[in-house]
Amino acid sequence: MVCSALNSIRSYRAANATDAGLYRSWTNIWMGGMLIVLSIILMFVFTGSSLSIVVEALFLIIGAYNLFAGLRNRSYYARLREHSGNQSGSASRQSV
Repeated sequence: MVCSALNSIRSYRAANATDAGLYRSWTNIWMGGMLIVLSIILMFVFTGSSLSIVVEALFLIIGAYNLFAGLRNRSYYARLREHSGNQSGSASRQSV
């Protein structure tokens, strides 16, 4: 939870949109991992009432989606950052 909160704060303070996207993707990854771990803990701690099974399944599905979305967004913003870094590097080489 702490890592998720720190990356969320970093994303709001980032000057570059690409960096903010990377921090938000890490927020999704940490949040997804936290929800998956929380659902696994709930599975072993509580007995199988209908409400607890529904809550566990909901946490597991939301956590898996956050993890998947965070990984997908991280790869997108990493490629975007790499591509923008290559363009600025090639432009500076041309001017020299």
